[in-house]
Amino acid sequence: MNSFPRSLVAFFSVFLTLAHPGLALENIHEVAQAVDEHYNHLHTLQAQFTEIYRGLGAERTETGTLWLEKGGLKKPGKMRWEYRSPEDKLFISNGKDAWFYVPADHQARRTDASRLNDLRSPLEFLLGKTQLEKELQGLSFAPDKQPLATGNVVLRGIPQGVNDQISEMLLEVNSQREIVRVEMQGSDGSVTEYRFADQQADVTLPAGWFQFKPPAGTETIEGLE
Repeated sequence: MNSFPRSLVAFFSVFLTLAHPGLALENIHEVAQAVDEHYNHLHTLQAQFTEIYRGLGAERTETGTLWLEKGGLKKPGKMRWEYRSPEDKLFISNGKDAWFYVPADHQARRTDASRLNDLRSPLEFLLGKTQLEKELQGLSFAPDKQPLATGNVVLRGIPQGVNDQISEMLLEVNSQREIVRVEMQGSDGSVTEYRFADQQADVTLPAGWFQFKPPAGTETIEGLE
């Protein structure tokens, strides 16, 4: 069965209030507060993603669609990653169970979401629970890092509790308060980058969108890889 990237994930957004190009940000605290305000009122989010992995002499690029749903009080959020290229894959977490499914392999792996150690898993905290300054230690601007587009801003910080996996995280956001890139520097020297586009807030999702039932003929494997 094809493996999915392992490690943390956590990503958040940061806001640039630009009345004119080049308008200076006052301080990192105001940026972090604007991020929280933008994302914490959302209930669902849909985005197109590109996932790029570089490490161990290899590079891999995959694309697809991501959906997130806000969790309730003291309840984790939900997520659905549909990979379309270069092959179909599916990752779903409903807060209780997480599923990894590769149709071509005819295998599905189920894991207790509370034990999940996956690069995408902390994304559930993006909606409704974002606290950028608490989640990223030493949060600061990264003027030495080139943004994807003029007018975007790049931040850096160290995700809490995963120092053994991630040495640094870069966040790039645009003037619409949208995350457009998250880059994670792995402690093993690898780099995993997510780029997000066509973000749609509070989209209506089908019933059971974060549930998964293995198709007939699929082998189900329990537990972590």
